[in-house]
Amino acid sequence: MIQINALDAHEKGHQLKQDLQLLIDNKTKPIGALGTLEKIALQIGQIQQTITPSLKKPVVLVFAGDHGIVESGVSPYPQTVTAQMVHNFLLGGAAINVFAKQHRMLMRVIDSGVNYDFEQTPNLVHAKVAFGTKNFLHEPAMTVIQCEHAMTLGEAFVTKEVEQGSNVFAFGEMGIGNTSSASCLMSVLCGLPIAHCVGRGTGLNDAGLIKKTKILRKALEKHAVDNTDPIQVLATFGGFEIAMMAGAMLSAAKHQSILLIDGFIATAALLVAAKLQPNIVQYCIFSHSSGEAGHQAMLEHLKAEPLLNLGLRLGEGTGAVLAYPLVQSAVHFLNEMASFSTAGVSSAE
Repeated sequence: MIQINALDAHEKGHQLKQDLQLLIDNKTKPIGALGTLEKIALQIGQIQQTITPSLKKPVVLVFAGDHGIVESGVSPYPQTVTAQMVHNFLLGGAAINVFAKQHRMLMRVIDSGVNYDFEQTPNLVHAKVAFGTKNFLHEPAMTVIQCEHAMTLGEAFVTKEVEQGSNVFAFGEMGIGNTSSASCLMSVLCGLPIAHCVGRGTGLNDAGLIKKTKILRKALEKHAVDNTDPIQVLATFGGFEIAMMAGAMLSAAKHQSILLIDGFIATAALLVAAKLQPNIVQYCIFSHSSGEAGHQAMLEHLKAEPLLNLGLRLGEGTGAVLAYPLVQSAVHFLNEMASFSTAGVSSAE
């Protein structure tokens, strides 16, 4: 199992935190005047173990997978949309393509388990565990072996990107039905009633939301999962893209990288990762509060403070990429802003 160190677990880490805070406080501004940017700068310095952090080759990993639960009517969209959207990613036509290009982030599209046989193409990472998960209304979504395999693949993808120089990772996904998986993961791992976790997903009406909630409640009642065993919970209710993302997140933190966490689905993957390695949250910057019902409660469970609240509920990693300029600003002010002494400005008495 990957081990992730706490950022201030030893004397050296504690001293670094003090040095960073002193550096931040002595910039030409009142103490705390840059608000959350100061917290981000402190966090990134601790992650990279330096008072001069840098952002290198930021990459957004978009994991795609299909979900058997869709056949029970939890989504207004057919399962075929997952593959269609992957093609859209590859053609550069999705929102995440536009935002990643705008902010000069690399983008990787990963077939974790789409129910479609894609042609070999260099623009798609072929990592299909299976052609979609099983319908967890009737049986576990995947086997534990498949779940662990997906996580291992996710770990390997990030290791490869780190070896090529990346130290910032945004996490996105695509998968019709994956809000159902995320809702069940949240319900079990956070100990909340499913009604507090389920939302409209891709746009269910009131009747559709009631139906979805009933189906997911029935699924939760069927499976007697051990909520202290996150792998079993993930295998029972998760998706291949969620499992692969959780493994990728664990690997990114292990390599002292910055994790930009997107919305509801990505945070569900993080819930699993955090149950395995609680220290991972210290490496995460939460990009936004999703418009999907339940996400705020999920963030509160993780004691997370998101940077943005734009009513986003698209997924794909869009919120994570949109928040990246704030991360850049935090690093730039830490490295480039003058101190009172160097600028010859009088500090507060």
